[in-house]
Amino acid sequence: MSATTSSAATSASPASGSPTAASPVSDPAPRRRAVDWRIRFLALALIWGFSFLFIKVATEAFAPLQVTLGRMVFGTAVLVTVLAVKRQRLPRAGRVWGHLLVAAFLLNALPFSLFAYAELTIPSTLAGICNATTPLFSMLLSVVALAEDRPTRRRLAGVGLGFAGVLTVLGAWQGFSGQDPLGTSLALIASASYAVGWIYVRRTLANTGESSLSLSAGQLALGTLQLAVVTPLFTSPPSSFPIASVLSVVALGALGTGLAFLVQYGLVQEAGPTIATMVTYLVPVVATTAGVFLLGEHLTWNEPVGAVIVLMGAALTQTRSR
Repeated sequence: MSATTSSAATSASPASGSPTAASPVSDPAPRRRAVDWRIRFLALALIWGFSFLFIKVATEAFAPLQVTLGRMVFGTAVLVTVLAVKRQRLPRAGRVWGHLLVAAFLLNALPFSLFAYAELTIPSTLAGICNATTPLFSMLLSVVALAEDRPTRRRLAGVGLGFAGVLTVLGAWQGFSGQDPLGTSLALIASASYAVGWIYVRRTLANTGESSLSLSAGQLALGTLQLAVVTPLFTSPPSSFPIASVLSVVALGALGTGLAFLVQYGLVQEAGPTIATMVTYLVPVVATTAGVFLLGEHLTWNEPVGAVIVLMGAALTQTRSR
């Protein structure tokens, strides 16, 4: 969930596990990295795919808002530490902080919380598949909000195909039996929130002159502050701290939010945003595999078939006319 992330000027859809932090500027090209980008690409897919499993395990002991708050705390700690090591500063302009406050809500606090609530009643496999619909929502919203993003027949066909895949995943022909409608709706709303957040970032945080790391650290810090205010009002302190749930929250934040941003940011710089954002299409595969084999979640034939259709539609929406 998550970003996260590619440059906002050319960003695609983040995954839920992605940090989903704003990256609207192009920083200097990095030095050659020791680990091949293909290995880091696969590692990122694993991290984000397993994020849905971590959410499921964490919500067994903690309230959804508490899971999200812990995730944000550890994710922010990673980015702020790296920011300090690199001797970079947080943004200074008040206008930038105002936009980051909105971006933190749309790209972090809201979708992270919705996915956590969704997984109280739906399996992590379904949550991972719902996350793959973000490019479909992005396509629909960009037609209205971004004048430079005009639809083509192929991209519109991708939207139609993608949502046909969603109906397949949910088993529409049998009345959506076996799926909790509220939990599924929350997961889809979370995916739509990512799309809205990315469009907001592209319109408001482009060309700020700040580094991607600086903006992302500030955004996660603001998201943490938002959740720190809200969580005590709607939850009670946990009665126990099972080690599996605690470690899941730590992994969700430090790996799935903090480290994942740094890995994808490096991929954007080295391999380009198009390659970097293709990891989105591997996330539901990893999430489904982890849910079935590690959590014992049941999988019917229509879910993987529908997921493939969703991903095909999402891929079509990312095509551009010559």
